[in-house]
Amino acid sequence: MIRPRALPMIALLLSGCGLIGDSYHHIETAFPESWRNAPAPAAPEAAKAAPVWPTADWWTAFQSPPLNVLIAQAQAANFDIQAAAARVRQADAQARIAGAALLPTLDATAQATHNGARGSQGSGGGKLRIANSYNATLNAGYEVDFWGKNWAAAQAAEELAAASRFDRETIGITITADVATTYFAVIGAQDRLTLARSNLANAEALFKAIQDRFTQGIASGLDVAQEESIVDAQRAAIPPLELALRQNIDALAILVSKMPEAADLLPAGEGLTLATIATPEVTPGLPSELLQRRPDVQNAEAQLMAAHANINAARAAFFPSIQLTASGGYQSPVLASLFSPTSTLFSLAASATQPIFEGGRLSGQLEFNEARYDELLQDYRKAVISAFSDVEDALAAVQQDAAEEAAQRQAAATARTAYELTQRQLSGGIIDITTVLNTQRTLFSAEDALVQARLARLQALTGLYRALGGGWQDSAPSLSPSLSPSLSPDPAPAAPPENTPAGV
Repeated sequence: MIRPRALPMIALLLSGCGLIGDSYHHIETAFPESWRNAPAPAAPEAAKAAPVWPTADWWTAFQSPPLNVLIAQAQAANFDIQAAAARVRQADAQARIAGAALLPTLDATAQATHNGARGSQGSGGGKLRIANSYNATLNAGYEVDFWGKNWAAAQAAEELAAASRFDRETIGITITADVATTYFAVIGAQDRLTLARSNLANAEALFKAIQDRFTQGIASGLDVAQEESIVDAQRAAIPPLELALRQNIDALAILVSKMPEAADLLPAGEGLTLATIATPEVTPGLPSELLQRRPDVQNAEAQLMAAHANINAARAAFFPSIQLTASGGYQSPVLASLFSPTSTLFSLAASATQPIFEGGRLSGQLEFNEARYDELLQDYRKAVISAFSDVEDALAAVQQDAAEEAAQRQAAATARTAYELTQRQLSGGIIDITTVLNTQRTLFSAEDALVQARLARLQALTGLYRALGGGWQDSAPSLSPSLSPSLSPDPAPAAPPENTPAGV
């Protein structure tokens, strides 16, 4: 039992708990004042308006209801998203386990015995004697976190739990963007396949007309052979497009966690083409806001903060560990006196354990944690630079793909006009068949290139949404949560940044 003169020392230990090591400081990062490839405002008034970020449901800006359905299915059932959610629960559980060291432990034990025996009084046997004994004890233990070792370990677990949430958000953005790009690829493959079959029908019709002219002696055998080669080329282009369509549908099925044979993967009906999908104008906000929006950057800093807390815990391990134990209970041989004051037992003890020789284990652990922090620091800096680079590349891709689509649309329109003119001139006998065949090849190529340019632009827009952090809302706790003995695994969410819909 602890001596009375030791109580002031224990009180001092309890009131003097502090953290060995320094506090984490946010890593300052230089960022550009504006986006290099940001689109120029359409009007002077627009230049004065503050740029806005995409909304949380950014995919609705494409105005394609089937896409909305597919993304809802992916968010509800995608295997990677579900696995990430499970990792969040694991991290929360680990945080509770680590936080338990900040709280006292309390164990209860109870025991009851019943004994009976007869005395040896004569031949008839002695009187039966019965004895009952009851024991009930409460044992409490508490480690005084004088140097902050347990607090630092709990903080590290909390930061890792926050990192797991950011990782889940990153995966959610990635899966959502993958659904959109794959959906566009499916529609693009359908468009190209429809165009290829239409071109094949046109080529076959012209081939028949040239054969008739050959029979009449108007066309040559070379004319027939050239048009036949075009027909064969158009027919050969169809199987690869059919394969690409099947592969994209299978990829889309995996993203929404359905079997590839699912008949309801895409809605039936006409009119589902790339031309019917809107191309929203994405106007990103200030570059500095990117670091608060990208969950992968937030994840990198949360990992860094966890490593910093582990360094503090490793430093604190060099100092003594103070343990307090107490036990109290009741012991009585009979039930009637079980709770009498004379049966009460109580003891209190304190002990301190000082590491003296650990064979380099403590210093090695500290050195490891410091090296781990340096590694994660470089990962964080790389994540920041990569985030800005992703946005700049995505902005450039959106601009270039939009310009390419516009140019390709003009080229396809010109090729269509040229082909129609040569057909009329051929009927009037003004030009030969070779000119018609050349314009036909040009038209088929230009129309297919237009579909691919349209697909590239839509996928570039999706890439920009992904680079900006999607429509992610800051629903995770602060990157430096204040720890308390309760260590609630689900702290109140911070207020999300205000988002404004993209101009569509």
